Amino acid sequence: MADPKSFLVTPELDAYLRAHSEPLDQVRQALVARTAELGGVSGMQISPEQGALLTAVTRFGSVHRAVEVGTFTGYSALCIAQGLAPGGSLLCCDVSEEWTAIARDAWAEAGVADRIELRLAPAAETLRALPTGPTIDLAFVDADKPGYITYFEELVPRLRPGGLLLVDNTLWSGTVVDETVTDANTEAIRAFNRHAAADDRVDTSILPIADGLTFCQRRG
Repeated sequence: MADPKSFLVTPELDAYLRAHSEPLDQVRQALVARTAELGGVSGMQISPEQGALLTAVTRFGSVHRAVEVGTFTGYSALCIAQGLAPGGSLLCCDVSEEWTAIARDAWAEAGVADRIELRLAPAAETLRALPTGPTIDLAFVDADKPGYITYFEELVPRLRPGGLLLVDNTLWSGTVVDETVTDANTEAIRAFNRHAAADDRVDTSILPIADGLTFCQRRG
């Protein structure tokens, strides 16, 4: 049994929630297994319950235009793409050819490759090159933590009213409340959390799912 992604969930509860949730389809199962073969870095993959939530939110919101910052081996992108409305598209921002090659294989196997555009370049550059109008329905950020505020500032103006920005790892294994922990990533997460909560363009909530998932909804 794999370790739970959430530091708030025991292995026993994790096993229970998986046993009482919709099982992963064949492509998702295979992608989890292939990513696990990478070793410790596989911890960057989102949890199955986060993937299910991403698909449900995307489908419920009839999302046509989505953006992802931080693709890794493609699990979150797969989940978003599978929930897109007909004719919808997902732009993925990443810098690793090696890891996203695994993603491309999974997307092709799932039949969603035609819905996904992958741009290998620094995400800030990719986002700044996008049209400035509010055209994005959904954005998901799971990348370098010091870049979170930059990505937030590039994405929020481009969200349509009611659009969602989801940001991963915002509880950072609980260290956000431990004042003895002052490494760069933890401080970056704290700074982002303060920044998002204080921004009156969005309504912000942190959900205690996996390692913390922040929902920012663009006000009308």
